[in-house]
Amino acid sequence: MRTGWSGHGSGPGSGGGPGAPNGRGYGRLPRWHPGRGVRTVAGQVFVLQVGVVLLLVVAAVVALVLQSRYDSEREARNRSMAVAESFANAPGMVSTLRGPDPSAVLQPLAERARKGSGVDFVVAMTPRGVRYTHPNPARIGKHFMGSIRPAAEGRTVQETFTGTLGLSVRSVVPVKDAQGKVVGLVAAGITIKKVSGAADQQLPLLFGAAAAAMALATAGTALVSRRLRRQTHGLDPSEMTRMYEHHDAVLHSVREGVLIVGGDGRLVLANDEARRLFDLPSDAEGRLVSELGFDPHTAALLASGRPATDEVHTAGERLLSVSHRPTDRDGGPPGSVATLRDTTELRALSGKVDLARNRLKLLYDAGVSIGTTLDVVRTAQELAEYAVARFADYVSVDLADSVLRGEEPPDGVSGIGDLDAGSWAAVVAADGGRTVLRRTALSGIRDDGPLYPLGMLIEFGPSAPQARGFRSGAVTVEPVLGDFGGWQEQDPEHARRIVDYGIHSMITVPLRARGVVLGVASFMRAEKPEPFEEDDVSLAEELVTRAAVSIDNARRYTREHTMAVTLQRSLLPRMLPEQNALDVAFRYLPAESGVGGDWFDVIPLPGARVALVVGDVVGHGLHAAATMGRLRTAVHNFSTLDLPPDEILSHLDDLIARIDQDEGPGGPDGDGSGGSEGITGATCLYAIYDPVTRRCTMARAGHPPPALVRPDGSVEFLDLPAGPPLGLGGLPFETAELELPEGSHLVLYTDGLIEKRDRDIDTGLEMLRRALSHPGRTPEDACTAVLDALLPDRPSDDIALIVARTRVLEPGLTADWEVPSDPAQVAEVRAAVARKLAEWDLGDVAFTTELILSELITNAIRYATGPIRVRLLCDRSLICEVFDTSSTSPHLRYAGTTDEGGRGLFLVSQFADRWGTRYTADGKVIWTEQALPLSKNGKPRA
Repeated sequence: MRTGWSGHGSGPGSGGGPGAPNGRGYGRLPRWHPGRGVRTVAGQVFVLQVGVVLLLVVAAVVALVLQSRYDSEREARNRSMAVAESFANAPGMVSTLRGPDPSAVLQPLAERARKGSGVDFVVAMTPRGVRYTHPNPARIGKHFMGSIRPAAEGRTVQETFTGTLGLSVRSVVPVKDAQGKVVGLVAAGITIKKVSGAADQQLPLLFGAAAAAMALATAGTALVSRRLRRQTHGLDPSEMTRMYEHHDAVLHSVREGVLIVGGDGRLVLANDEARRLFDLPSDAEGRLVSELGFDPHTAALLASGRPATDEVHTAGERLLSVSHRPTDRDGGPPGSVATLRDTTELRALSGKVDLARNRLKLLYDAGVSIGTTLDVVRTAQELAEYAVARFADYVSVDLADSVLRGEEPPDGVSGIGDLDAGSWAAVVAADGGRTVLRRTALSGIRDDGPLYPLGMLIEFGPSAPQARGFRSGAVTVEPVLGDFGGWQEQDPEHARRIVDYGIHSMITVPLRARGVVLGVASFMRAEKPEPFEEDDVSLAEELVTRAAVSIDNARRYTREHTMAVTLQRSLLPRMLPEQNALDVAFRYLPAESGVGGDWFDVIPLPGARVALVVGDVVGHGLHAAATMGRLRTAVHNFSTLDLPPDEILSHLDDLIARIDQDEGPGGPDGDGSGGSEGITGATCLYAIYDPVTRRCTMARAGHPPPALVRPDGSVEFLDLPAGPPLGLGGLPFETAELELPEGSHLVLYTDGLIEKRDRDIDTGLEMLRRALSHPGRTPEDACTAVLDALLPDRPSDDIALIVARTRVLEPGLTADWEVPSDPAQVAEVRAAVARKLAEWDLGDVAFTTELILSELITNAIRYATGPIRVRLLCDRSLICEVFDTSSTSPHLRYAGTTDEGGRGLFLVSQFADRWGTRYTADGKVIWTEQALPLSKNGKPRA
């Protein structure tokens, strides 16, 4: 039946599967359209059954109501008659009626009887109808309304009337004495409504039962109709006819064979395509499948009912793809259905498609497996190993030596293309005929092959396929090596060993990238019996082309990396300067992925002091290395001014800001496009150690804090004011000063030592603390222990490390004098200096030293104020220092011939090797350095 529903059945043919045709498609029931009415057989049956059930229910309800009314009226008659007779025949009734006042006796009895029996009235009266009793006492003594004549004559009377209370029944019974004479009458009446209340109480139950019966009948009818609708798919007869015609037309016009086999193994249906594919007879339907000439494998499948998907079966010279499904699932009829497709031509095409797909997958996997690193040798080895696993039995890769160094390959005649025999002979004659390549990669299914070993420098003759491929860029194919078609002239004995070993076919492909031939790759087969063919050549070319780009990228990276490392190392100190304040060891390791801007320095300063510097320029590459060199040079220049650490960092900060401005898009080197690479900043730590006072003054700009290892092995990371990184500007730098014990280690490093992608800085600092916490180590041992503990396998950043052990200048090698501000005291100071120099066995320089100090002290007394102090230091040189409280620095000038003065500093500069001025918090220091004379054995003094 078509109502407003649309749905799917659950059984076979119910629209729930792909094989359920319904005239409008598969697997879906048609929806009901209100304008079309109930047209299907299922719908008509459903409406008819519902109508019959409704008619029966209505008839039953009407009959029940009528029966109830009849029963109510009969009950009223019986009750009124029973009450009237019972009251009339009550004992003493006759005597009461003949008594003087019947009403007084009978009225209470009548009311009691009325209420007890449930009737509306009980009236006792005279034979003429005068009332003795009544529910309404006002009506006693009045005539009874109703038929009483038959009762007065001795008969009972019953009648139905409509009174003030509605439809009622009353009964009149005579009261007779012993002789049969009527002495009075008794009437009892009751409304039918009062009696019919019991029946009315049964009506809800009646209607509930009727509704349940209606629902049950409707449900049963709906189930029957639904089953009918499933079996007819909700179609009316015309639609079923049209559907069958359409189904029959489609079944016999498709290019796919269909066979339906019954549960008894007999062919039920075969469409035209199935008849054509199997050449079935016209009477095939109804016969056993084993009798129709099917291939035994196909007949067994059709008879078994076994599910199958795209199984390949034969039908004569055809290849058929057979899919087979049973039809008895989900309650369907027993049997099976098979669909057939002719795949004879498809098989041929699919073989080519599979070949192309495998080739594409091979090339895709090559792109993933080859070129994983920027290393030329590793990339060549990846090509060899990949090809051996999938394409050849042995593979060798030979490259020019210049390629391994990152240089351009030799020009020669590379890239001239395929040449004929005459042209090739001319090229060979003009070029000397020899090609030298290095065996860079080698891989094979076995390790005992008679091939040139890895790393060997091979000189290929002009007839060798490798030479022809490298010099002409042509692919050479030797399908059968045993024919010895000229390739063996390179080394006949070696060629014979190769053939005897079993290698029978070879392809040589040049490694060409960006118009340059880098080398050649040779693919050989031994265990695979088939020789290389044209398809193999094409695949080898594509494989080598992809690998050549990776090798060239690695070559270019090698060249740039070598250049950057060379530049970086040229900018770093080659050797440490000689000084006696610190025992210094260092390590510098560039990053594997590209050089960075880390640097370090050890700079001797006046007064036997030494400056230690560690810095890190943000970024990698040539630009970072060049910037590092500029900063290192600037640090050296600022150090010659003998500035405190915070001022040096301030100058470096200004320098980087100027570099950013000059190299930015708006600077003289920029193009205004915003694409110029700028410096984003740098970090630096600058420390000055004085071996006389053991004081160390330090300042840092965004750099990790230094570590101090005390002689007992305890490690402390010094809490220095951090300061902003260089290049940010805006904030001053602060200096910290502390006294270091003799023999302690001051450790300076860059962040590449303690930071990794998978390790935070706190963990790195703790590892560094543990590596340093060992007393008694030399600086060299400490550097080695730190790198063993913290160096990653593949450093992603540069690492600079300095370990400096502090020394103290012996007290006997220093001398101090306080000088009063009196020129007469200069002579006493000169004499004291002479005595001290004689004590140090430096009498050879006493006169020069006295002259220098005399000039410096005299200038201090003349131009400065406050106390003046003189200090002598005997280190690698003789150092004279004059302290005063003036901040004015003397200037060297050339005096004229007529000038009386102005020659003092000139004389000082002539007698001293170096001289200069440095400022202190209290004033300044003018210092000079003189070379120590040779010792008595002719050697320099230590």
